[in-house]
Amino acid sequence: TSSHPSSSSSLLTKPPQWREHLLLADSSSHVGLGLNTVAAWLLSFLAASVSSAGGVGGGSLFLPILNLVAGLSLKRATAYSSFMVTGGAASNVLYNLLCTGCGRRAAAVIDYDIALLFQPCLLLGVSIGVVCNVMFPEWLITALFALFLAFCTTKTLRAGLRIWSSESRGATLAVAAATAHGREEPLLLPHGTDAGNGGGARGDAGFPWKDVSVLVMVWLCFFVLHVFIGDKHGKGMIRIKPCGVAYWLITLSQVPFAVAFTAYIIYAKRKKQVLHNQEDGKANPESTKMDTLPTLLFPLAAFVTGALSGLFGIGGGLLLNPVLLQIGIPPQTAAATSSFMVLFCASMSMVQFILLGMQGIGEASVYAGICFVASVVGAVVIERAIRKSGRVSLIVFLVTGIMAVSTVIITFFGALDVWAQYTSGAYMGFKLPC
Repeated sequence: TSSHPSSSSSLLTKPPQWREHLLLADSSSHVGLGLNTVAAWLLSFLAASVSSAGGVGGGSLFLPILNLVAGLSLKRATAYSSFMVTGGAASNVLYNLLCTGCGRRAAAVIDYDIALLFQPCLLLGVSIGVVCNVMFPEWLITALFALFLAFCTTKTLRAGLRIWSSESRGATLAVAAATAHGREEPLLLPHGTDAGNGGGARGDAGFPWKDVSVLVMVWLCFFVLHVFIGDKHGKGMIRIKPCGVAYWLITLSQVPFAVAFTAYIIYAKRKKQVLHNQEDGKANPESTKMDTLPTLLFPLAAFVTGALSGLFGIGGGLLLNPVLLQIGIPPQTAAATSSFMVLFCASMSMVQFILLGMQGIGEASVYAGICFVASVVGAVVIERAIRKSGRVSLIVFLVTGIMAVSTVIITFFGALDVWAQYTSGAYMGFKLPC
């Protein structure tokens, strides 16, 4: 009877031992390409293509690949992952912009209004979540992550089933109408601009330079603050004592920054709506799902999403897309807008790693290039699948699958780390932020 506990304990120690073996092999042999590296490239390509198609950053898939297959330490894998997510998101955004500009995929436009309302509070939430990540014990973070992501996976799956059912009813009506008129019409997606318009396609000509300029300004402000703060060891562009007065003043200054930017964006949006209505003499006929919801819902949802992302140590894309779908944003618009916002978050982390003296920038750039190409492949494949089947719900099911896989992977290895802490007698309670 005593053999059962020992065998289960031995089984639990196998994955950590494998990780340690790969880490030692990686640190001792950096000459040439190893089989592990090639395998990691291939898996990263597949993960990036799938993540891109669903509008998810993919960090939750990249980290296990880099840590378990490539044999990188978790610290280096995190830095590499920021490069990979940035490369994939940049590719996805460029693809959306170019295809929309050419008129081939107007349905999958980026909703800049949502991006504007989300971004400041999203970045603020990430900062708060990171502080909570330091304070909360590992077992609590793992348990909260498993419960929350399982809940989101279930909700997203239900949303996908609702959209699938709606598409099926639309297909039946389209077939009946085509038969009655004696002609053939494409099923489910006869009106491309309406199918995916969640507010991004407002009939405006040209690129929304003003909206993007505001987003870049928000990015720069938060980036400068993070560079000043540095990491928990006080390593930053300027020397600031960790958790000192200056440290906390700079950290807390993110709150008025986020509130000020959000207030300005809401004011500008309402002013634009009033002017539009006065010019037309009536309500805007192109009002979208976003216009029917309380404006404060978006920054509040962004803050919660950012806080959870920082707490769980994952990219925002895994949570952003489900949140947008639950709000009621069409799947193609949700995927495109999520990728756009992920680009801002991931690029901030990437540049911070570079400025703080990250090692292996060349190798990380190779991974980023692989993800850049893979994202285009994934976007093209999912678009063709949608056009062939006429079902945008494929995106929702893809996101659901990614979330389910991420839940299993991260929860499993999080549980292993918690078990290792427990067996080693490490402290497993709450900690101070400093």
